[in-house]
Amino acid sequence: SMGAEVTGFSLAPETDPNLFELAGIAGAVRSRFGDLRDAEAVRRAVDGAEPEIVLHMAAQPLVRRSYVDPVGTFETNVMGTVNLLDALRGAETLRTVLVVTTDKVYENTETGISFREEDPLGGHDPYAASKAAAEIVTSSYARSFLDEQGVRVATARGGNVIGGGDFSEDRLVPDIWRALKAGRPLVLRNPASARPWQHVLDCLCGYFTYARGLTDRAGLPSALNFGPPPDAPPLTVAALADAVQSALGTDPVWEPANDAGPREMMTLEIDSRKARAVLGWKDQLAGTPCVSWLADWYRALNTGDDMRARTLAQIAAYEKLHRGKTS
Repeated sequence: SMGAEVTGFSLAPETDPNLFELAGIAGAVRSRFGDLRDAEAVRRAVDGAEPEIVLHMAAQPLVRRSYVDPVGTFETNVMGTVNLLDALRGAETLRTVLVVTTDKVYENTETGISFREEDPLGGHDPYAASKAAAEIVTSSYARSFLDEQGVRVATARGGNVIGGGDFSEDRLVPDIWRALKAGRPLVLRNPASARPWQHVLDCLCGYFTYARGLTDRAGLPSALNFGPPPDAPPLTVAALADAVQSALGTDPVWEPANDAGPREMMTLEIDSRKARAVLGWKDQLAGTPCVSWLADWYRALNTGDDMRARTLAQIAAYEKLHRGKTS
């Protein structure tokens, strides 16, 4: 409904089921399957798209996988970002580049502070470090090349995103759905860990608002956090699991993992007040609505609904909420 002509570049879907097929994306946008690590493939995709606005969201996004394959994680998240930004040098149609990183780019000493955009970057695990490195790469390409082309470049740091359509490995909501479907116990690796959970539509609304703002006006910050409201206490993994299971109509039951696996930070909070102030962005689905919307999506999947129609219906309902609260 935003009127954009969209070209997507990504690996082919790796899970079954997957949102790309369930939502019929192939028939809705131009899709190119390829690997960010293949610089020539990236360049061909950029040249073919003649982009005006680039949203760079492709990544190896999983912390646990980054411990198993640190080299592949750095290749994708760092050199993949280099390959994209380098392909954009000299692109005559280009106006805006928004690189999406993560709330994990901050040097987290677990002091309980809520990270602001000015805080130092860092990364304990390979995933976090690769995304912090992508921030530095983006800043360098902006200052060295893209600024002088008149292109506006920024990074968006999102919280822990949940919502319908996620089937990734080692992620809480898909793990709940898979356990329920298979009739087996839900196993939680880090039940006491607290995270800044937010619905995918809130997050995407923030990214689109940021990209549009960068395109239309000068003076926006070069990095913004997008997370839950400042007054929302971070939910633990266990509390969110209980809420999602209940919303899916099952008893909230889980057991702790015998081996939690590689170390992950216990607490993580980000401060997104700046995005609210400079963009007028706000969460429409913070708290209970976030859980009910994602549960609605997975229940529809379980009953064999048309998931393209269900996904579009949720987007339309979200847009109505957004218009109502910003008009």
